[in-house]
Amino acid sequence: MGRELVVRELTKTYRNGVRALDGISLDISPGIYGLLGPNGAGKSSLMRTLATLQVPDSGSISFDGTDVLVNPAALRTRLGYLPQQIGAYPGVSARSLLERFAWLKGYTRRAVRCMQVEALLEQVNLRDVADRPATTFSGGMLRRFGIAIALIGSPDLLIVDEPTAGLDPEERNRFHRVLADVAREAVVLLSTHIVEDIENLCYRLAIIAKGRVVAEGTVADLTGAYRGQLWEMIVPHGVSLPPALHAVAVPEGVRAVIRAPRPPGPDYIVHPPRLQDVYYAVLQDHEVRTQQS
Repeated sequence: MGRELVVRELTKTYRNGVRALDGISLDISPGIYGLLGPNGAGKSSLMRTLATLQVPDSGSISFDGTDVLVNPAALRTRLGYLPQQIGAYPGVSARSLLERFAWLKGYTRRAVRCMQVEALLEQVNLRDVADRPATTFSGGMLRRFGIAIALIGSPDLLIVDEPTAGLDPEERNRFHRVLADVAREAVVLLSTHIVEDIENLCYRLAIIAKGRVVAEGTVADLTGAYRGQLWEMIVPHGVSLPPALHAVAVPEGVRAVIRAPRPPGPDYIVHPPRLQDVYYAVLQDHEVRTQQS
């Protein structure tokens, strides 16, 4: 089977009645797999469930053929997890914290542990600042420190939740390179609401809304399904905006993207579909179906 994460019909309802997962099924092979969805879609609930931090109400999870719900400890030895929020102890250096996490992960021999820590600090470009307290790091540095923790032991499954939120473009690009490097040998599950991250990194993805998978496939397949159905027009300032799939401000006014089987008017031109267009269209369709049901 190889390193494959198989998820079947996962459901999770919290005590407050929120149904965070509603029959999620996924097949995730080595490489970077994207989970795309708005805030509150259930992405973090799915991440925590797959990372064995909470138990689903029903469904199954297997990795490499091992039942994760029956034997979560078997996955934890092979798992790296980067949550949305990363904490650090005041006054403790990044190197010391990383050594402590490495010891907890089983690196009890000091020489081996130190080699692992130095290699990770080099990989995430933090070696020059490793003796500073992690609490003094910038947001981007702290995210890279978090990925170093997640990479201890060369995990076969790496789960990262909203890893680039709040990062500047340079930090995002550096983080992307780290994930791409890890994905050569492991299954990487990337959860985000930033479409560009998925488009740049992932071969396959799932779009999630209200706890359900509403679209799944390769970027090429998902965008290809909308070829010939999208049109765009520059709407000048002061002119009413037509019903649009989405719109963006430009110096001349607003560029509106319309979904229709043919050009809505003489001023419309073909709009080549991108993942962002698919994202808006899929969420719009799901909202309509939800209102009709």
